[in-house]
Amino acid sequence: MERDVKLDQPLAAGEASFPGHRRHVPPLYGVMAEFENPTDLVSAAHKVYSLGYRRINGYSPYPIEELSEAIGFTKTSLPLIVFIGGVVGGLSGFFMQYWIEVIDYPINVGGKPYNSWPAFIPITFEMTVLVAAFSAVLGMLILNKLPQPYHPVFNLPNFALATRDRFFLAIEANDAKFNHAEVVDLLKSLNAVAVTDVEV
Repeated sequence: MERDVKLDQPLAAGEASFPGHRRHVPPLYGVMAEFENPTDLVSAAHKVYSLGYRRINGYSPYPIEELSEAIGFTKTSLPLIVFIGGVVGGLSGFFMQYWIEVIDYPINVGGKPYNSWPAFIPITFEMTVLVAAFSAVLGMLILNKLPQPYHPVFNLPNFALATRDRFFLAIEANDAKFNHAEVVDLLKSLNAVAVTDVEV
């Protein structure tokens, strides 16, 4: 559920109540700013990151290369996962053939040695590509925490525009520097169209 940050009692207070609504305020996930164009979003992200905030995320209808750099997302472990998957696949393919041809069921083919490794290359290559590809897909899903049927940002009515023509920047409440009032004032000063609290 989305609530305007102009309320006198911020959600971050936690223990406050709103007469006529409910007894307890839901936990706060963070504060979200909405922007009309990618330039303002990237500029805001740079500013927020430079001030020491690290639990931040940006949302846009299409990939923005500068945005990843602006929020400090410059490294990913996916290449390492794919590399390990490829190595495991290649070794598995080679030693599977070695075990079959040399140990389990050796066959003399034209007097060639049982460990005729050049003949193992095609399957070794195919296994390398196959396992690396599966590692890439599964690694991507795990690192992105997918599938994710629910996320707090889905509570914002305007967030549906993130797939169309609006851009969003969120600062999470579990950031070490998070202070509700300061974060709201900061985001308002960054040319945001709207600034709203995001409930868990």
